[in-house]
Amino acid sequence: MVAGAAGLVMSSSADIRAVIEGLPEAALIAAGGRVIAANAAARKLLGGAIEGTPVASAISHPAAIEALERPADADGVELTGLGKSRRHWLMRFADIGHGSLLIRFVDRSEARAAEQMRVDFVANASHELRTPLATLIGYTETLRQQAGEIDPATRERFLAVVDDEARRMQRIVEDLISLSRIEAEKFSAPTEAIKLDRLVTQAIDSARRMANERNSPIERAVSPDLPSIAADSSQILQLLDNLVTNALRYGEPGTPVTIAARAEGPMVRLSVVDRGEGIAPEHLSRVTERFYRVDTSRSRALGGTGLGLSIVKHIVERHRGRLLIESEPGRGTSVHVLLPIAP
Repeated sequence: MVAGAAGLVMSSSADIRAVIEGLPEAALIAAGGRVIAANAAARKLLGGAIEGTPVASAISHPAAIEALERPADADGVELTGLGKSRRHWLMRFADIGHGSLLIRFVDRSEARAAEQMRVDFVANASHELRTPLATLIGYTETLRQQAGEIDPATRERFLAVVDDEARRMQRIVEDLISLSRIEAEKFSAPTEAIKLDRLVTQAIDSARRMANERNSPIERAVSPDLPSIAADSSQILQLLDNLVTNALRYGEPGTPVTIAARAEGPMVRLSVVDRGEGIAPEHLSRVTERFYRVDTSRSRALGGTGLGLSIVKHIVERHRGRLLIESEPGRGTSVHVLLPIAP
């Protein structure tokens, strides 16, 4: 549209507004150092009464003004703190003839946020692997350098620590691989008709040992006439394993964990409920982030990798479902997964 506008004869301000109002992003046209037209998005971003004002006053951003002084030398300028917005913008401009410039502001916040998430993910993954790795190196060096001085009981204790840390690293790597695979498949919705009650039974059997160790019975409340869901059975079983393990891990020992499932309109609602410490409201929106922990020391001590709920979230998204987490400090947490019924 910008290329076509180069030969456009703008006979009136109405013609100018018609051009820029059709653009999806904030845009304005400048000529002679002043704003001669601005669309609604630009007025909202920069202020309502910017038409007729100097461009420098309207945009009021040093990097933007400097770039506009030499428009031929720049393809675009990244801006932060534009107007009163707390978002990231890419300012682009093009000569549209008649001594006029078309200036557009493309919202780059989501792209920047995605890039920041990638950077944070790499940093967090490195940190999570570095901690057990440092422990492994320390204990193995001690075992090697002081082999003759360590009594058998101490040696066994050191080897148990080495084994625990190696297995912890293995769980983190397996979860990372699993998360990567689920993300790669997210655009292909599963279509196989799966009986959820069978997967619930498998998940309960898998968690039986942990439940017995914590003296926490697993209660089952699955509707007998539960319809099949459109699902990938291995991923739904992984989802169940993660939710049940979390509920046992963070629920109070001796209290039950409940797995419930029932039809709800075109979906099946699967719920896993614990009676534990619960999650404070300020943490709820972030618990599905990779490596986010409400209580870092407690989570690591209990064997959590910080990826369980992130994996659950991505499985739910791939299945075109919804994930809802409700919690009340001191009362426990309920995780609800809504999955589509198979056609």
